[in-house]
Amino acid sequence: MQGGKRRVAYGVHGYGRGHAVRAQAVLPLLRERHDVLVLAGDEAADLLSADYRVHRLPTLRYVHDAASNCSAWLTLRRNVPLLADAMGCGRALRSVMGLLREFAPHVVISDSELFTHRAAWRMGIPRISFDHYGVLASCDVGLTGVDRVVCELESLAYRLLVNRPHRSVATAFFSARPLRRGVRIVPPVLREIVRRTRPSDGSHLLVYLSNAHVHFTPTLRRALAELDADVRVYGPAEATREGRLEIKPLSVDGFVQDLASCRAVFATAGNQLIGEAIHFGKGMLLLPEQSLEQRLNARFVQQWGIGRQVSPGELSTELFREFLAGSAELAARVRAYQRDGLAEAVAAIEQAIGELSR
Repeated sequence: MQGGKRRVAYGVHGYGRGHAVRAQAVLPLLRERHDVLVLAGDEAADLLSADYRVHRLPTLRYVHDAASNCSAWLTLRRNVPLLADAMGCGRALRSVMGLLREFAPHVVISDSELFTHRAAWRMGIPRISFDHYGVLASCDVGLTGVDRVVCELESLAYRLLVNRPHRSVATAFFSARPLRRGVRIVPPVLREIVRRTRPSDGSHLLVYLSNAHVHFTPTLRRALAELDADVRVYGPAEATREGRLEIKPLSVDGFVQDLASCRAVFATAGNQLIGEAIHFGKGMLLLPEQSLEQRLNARFVQQWGIGRQVSPGELSTELFREFLAGSAELAARVRAYQRDGLAEAVAAIEQAIGELSR
């Protein structure tokens, strides 16, 4: 292996775009040094396939009911066949094992992607977990009460599904204390396009909604349309304009430019989006999805005074007006928290690759 080059399989979970955005940041650097096989599901495959040959995987997803609430029953019913496949060596898992057998990776990196984790575990291939959930699964983040119990239960399920990886590199915009050896916490990794884009102070509100088909309700749409400000929305499938409300098609360049130049951000509470908003110095209004991970993210943003969290029932035109009126004060505090973890993350991954592929 000349120059220490290794074969690395990289699996990316396909629910939401945060996992793929993280991969967009590190894959160019990993490909400079190693041969990389990319496997991804759903939204991640769509986003990454523009730049890489991607082997598409099935994806576990949350399912919401008619009232837009996350339904445990509907989610379980939808995902049971995939869980049975992954745990019982079904057709999808055997397909992934076939790809890995042909590629013969020295290590597998997985960003919360179940099938690459399970296939590598069955085949005895060393695994590196590179995601945000590792902060909850492998670290002390100061949770108490019900949230601590929920975290313990979710972390137990996570470990049962993926087993314990040989190394874990977890990204987070906040600090956490690892609970075991082999775990590294790094700041959010920033894509090259984010790192080279200069922020500016525009007048528009940037809206990004994961699972927009659930969160972009008629009530929310009306509240934004009646706001006396330009609003640029990413997430809904259709691109359209309604007065000063513009729903824009998915575009990496367009989104980053709109994020860098916005007045403030209204979004679901994904770690990657928050990290990029902090990088550009933007105050945030966060609508966390019904997951402990996003509630924790939103809680830190609010505690730091760089944003606030809201529930769907609070959303109104008046709330958005109030938020925008105070957005400059929030933005002034954001600068103290700006960090770029790309170099640190790649160094941690490279160290793990070197240790596990000797």
